[in-house]
Amino acid sequence: MFDESPAEAWTLRYGTEAPELPDLSKFLNHRSVRKFKPDPIPEPMIQGLVAAAQSAATSSNLQLWSIVSVQDPVRREEIAKFCADQSQVRNCAVYFCFIADHYRLRQVAEKQGEACAGLGHTEFFTMAVIDAALAAERMVCAAGAMGLGICYIGALRNDAEGVKNLLNLPEGTFGLFGLCLGWPAEPIRAQIKPRLSQEAIWFRETYDQSVSTEEYDQRMAAFSLSQQMPTDQPWSKKSGKRVDLNHMTGRETLLDWLQGQGFLQH
Repeated sequence: MFDESPAEAWTLRYGTEAPELPDLSKFLNHRSVRKFKPDPIPEPMIQGLVAAAQSAATSSNLQLWSIVSVQDPVRREEIAKFCADQSQVRNCAVYFCFIADHYRLRQVAEKQGEACAGLGHTEFFTMAVIDAALAAERMVCAAGAMGLGICYIGALRNDAEGVKNLLNLPEGTFGLFGLCLGWPAEPIRAQIKPRLSQEAIWFRETYDQSVSTEEYDQRMAAFSLSQQMPTDQPWSKKSGKRVDLNHMTGRETLLDWLQGQGFLQH
């Protein structure tokens, strides 16, 4: 699918010569795929991917996550509209919604006479989010090993209530993000996107509070130019704008919504 060597992928990520690396190409050459062939993914492969996801670590074996696949064309169209009208949501072979899920545990525990009062605390919401993210990334790594392309869809959170109604989500659940899976269409034009240097994110012993992204701004500008993307603002400026109150895309109300679903009570 992607043919960069680990050393080539390292250079594209960091703009420097790679150290002596093990064979990490399946991990270092990752990029999002947004154009897929119409070919289906065989059911046994999908079952294997779900098994890979369930093989990820889960805190205290509570397994506070679920997935909902949306395959019906009418429902896929609806959920694509909830997800900023992104074409890859419509066109991928399989679309999964990853769900933070307290409902299942509450139901079975209450049958055992347990009140589950702790589930309203922030800790258990955090746990559900972490578990779901670990499971999704394990699925993504397995998908890449099979030659599949993927694209995460954070826009699933743009309309939490709409997603809740479409997926019939009960109290104690929340659609965290979507995941598109499919066979990449050829040719793949997306290049490996640069990342911050390791020195910017990997600190030895204590957090280094001095921050500079000038070098990364320059590498991202060169990448954007090569991909015919806007280059009028550096990454640091665009990223700062992305987290202002004008770019919440409907997610600014999530705290109240989540509390109405039974999360984050304490």
